[in-house]
Amino acid sequence: MLIHKTAQSIDVKILKSVRATKSASAFSAKDFSHLGNSAAIRKALERVTRRGDLRRIRRGFYDRPRPHPLLGQTAPDPMELVRGVMKDSGAQWQVSGAYAANLLHLSEQVPAKILILTDGLPRKILLGKLTLDFRRAAPRHLLGAGKPAGLVIQAIRHIRAAGMTPTVIARLRRQLDPATKADLVDYAPKLAAWMQPIVQQIVT
Repeated sequence: MLIHKTAQSIDVKILKSVRATKSASAFSAKDFSHLGNSAAIRKALERVTRRGDLRRIRRGFYDRPRPHPLLGQTAPDPMELVRGVMKDSGAQWQVSGAYAANLLHLSEQVPAKILILTDGLPRKILLGKLTLDFRRAAPRHLLGAGKPAGLVIQAIRHIRAAGMTPTVIARLRRQLDPATKADLVDYAPKLAAWMQPIVQQIVT
């Protein structure tokens, strides 16, 4: 009876911890290590997943499923999984390619592969039909990693000069906050020559 109550207590504490965070977050067993030993946490995660309180999105990672009026449930947030995977790695990382432009609302294209540049270990993770492709990159390609300015740099690199129309530049100028613009000013001298005038137009 005591063991059963202890197990229930861990289940309740895990769900309480999950509900105290934003619903899109991805969790691993490490996030609950303060609630019990690793074996107890794994068992508790199995139980709450079987009950449908959490959803296993890949080996070792879970999220809280949310109802959707048309789809039944919202899909797992790929960026939350990326953050969860990289959280304890100590490595720098930055979303690149088409998804960087999509996150900034500069493109409606939703790629089947999300490219993540990192100075950590390369790997590929499948999330349903979506591939998270972690590629090792040189420091010059990680300028501004982890900051909105880094996302802007990657989006510009993907769109290229021909795609940086006055409309796109004006949209970025409107939506970027002063801190991000200040970061772009600092990074500009280290960027490729073709990118520097584009950044200057955005921050002006």
